[in-house]
Amino acid sequence: MKQRKKSKRPVVFTVNGKAAAVVQDVGAYQRLLEIAASADEEEAIRQRLDDVAHGRTRPAREFFEEFRRKHGMPR
Repeated sequence: MKQRKKSKRPVVFTVNGKAAAVVQDVGAYQRLLEIAASADEEEAIRQRLDDVAHGRTRPAREFFEEFRRKHGMPR
């Protein structure tokens, strides 16, 4: 922990020469989680835009009408 605190960098623990665990401060870990969540959101948006660009969409009205029929819901 002293090494991590002094260097302000994550410390990698190894077993038989292979990385086995990483210790980092909580703030850095939280930033990493936020970056990963943002990347997931950006990828989802990119995929939806690709769907639109390639015509893989349909009007909401059509979807909801099919949903109502499928589930026996009145209009």
